Amino acid sequence: MLAQAKKACGGDLGRVVRLVKLVGFVNSTPDFTDQPKVINGASDFMVAVLGDAGRHARSAVSAASLPFGVAVEIEAIFEIA
Repeated sequence: MLAQAKKACGGDLGRVVRLVKLVGFVNSTPDFTDQPKVINGASDFMVAVLGDAGRHARSAVSAASLPFGVAVEIEAIFEIA
């Protein structure tokens, strides 16, 4: 995701004004309820890399299945200058 953001910024992540929203989909069973804990890693990583610009709104949701059998899918909206 950061590689794509960097590409959109012409190679300069300094152009990221902020990460507006991050959405995480977790492939899980109906009895699993810790989706937010799984997505915390992505949220924490964005703040570690982008500093205050990495603070964002977020959703973490369960999915019965995800494409290609992946465990987690993350989507993000960035504001760039």
